[in-house]
Amino acid sequence: MDGDFAFHDLAPGQENFRDAVIAGLDGNPRSLPCKFFYDARGSELFEEICDTPEYYLTRTELAILDEFADAIAAEIGPHARLVELGSGASRKVRLLLQALKQPAAYVPVDISREHLREAAGLLAADFPDLPVIAVCADYTRPFRLPPMPGPTGKRVGFFPGSTIGNFEPEAVVRFLRNCAELLGPGGEMLIGADLKKESELLDAAYNDRAGKNAAFNLNMLERINRELSGDLDIDQFEHLAFYNEDERRMELYIRSLADQTATIAGRSFRFERGERIHTENSYKYPQDEFCRLAGRAGFSPVHSWTDKNELFCVYYFRQG
Repeated sequence: MDGDFAFHDLAPGQENFRDAVIAGLDGNPRSLPCKFFYDARGSELFEEICDTPEYYLTRTELAILDEFADAIAAEIGPHARLVELGSGASRKVRLLLQALKQPAAYVPVDISREHLREAAGLLAADFPDLPVIAVCADYTRPFRLPPMPGPTGKRVGFFPGSTIGNFEPEAVVRFLRNCAELLGPGGEMLIGADLKKESELLDAAYNDRAGKNAAFNLNMLERINRELSGDLDIDQFEHLAFYNEDERRMELYIRSLADQTATIAGRSFRFERGERIHTENSYKYPQDEFCRLAGRAGFSPVHSWTDKNELFCVYYFRQG
């Protein structure tokens, strides 16, 4: 593995996952935090979702970044320190790094430790002159960035993939305020967000015919079995995803197919037939509404780029 590469492990351990699972399943209604989708297997499954024909989000955002990379790089300017939150396989950032003028550092941040280590190491090998400083952390909570080398340049947060839609609207504001604190004065944000559209397209994207979304959702139960000594019968649960028009969001659940009991981390849980466990929301925002949320967090819109069908938008914000 070549290149200038460093790894900082700030991620929560098994106890945090156990506590979150127990609290979520004790709740009414029951839920599981979507950030725990992304263990090593979950991260692999999500990459497979991105390649399905129904899942327009990834290929549309990649096309936007490809078409407008030079314009985005001009907004960012030289010697930037690019901090990618939820970096995953670091596919999209490559288009930016190729277009940026003398970037000072790239900081991928992700909660999936091994997936992050592998993806960041590969990117460091492909960009040997770029310092790559990987941080394994829960980016939905405040954390500190490690020291970054290079000449003085702005810090730019990169949050692609429409993950911002997983937050409730008020949580979007809190998250962006945390980003402003993380990046420091003058820090800027480049954010990908899904746009409001017809429900048929959304339903297909989250219920692909190959069953990748279903496998991704149910992997949460597989992870519970693997890491928390669970005995959940995965075949007795199913993936459920639909668009809630009133709330303007996709909603994802795991639904029990039978009356059943399971043991998790030494605790017994009873699931009724038809009972749902909520795992994720994905809000779809009109551009003006999303900009208002960012404004409440202290960010002003500078530019936005969309595809010709206006399915997806990439926003650039500055503080102030």
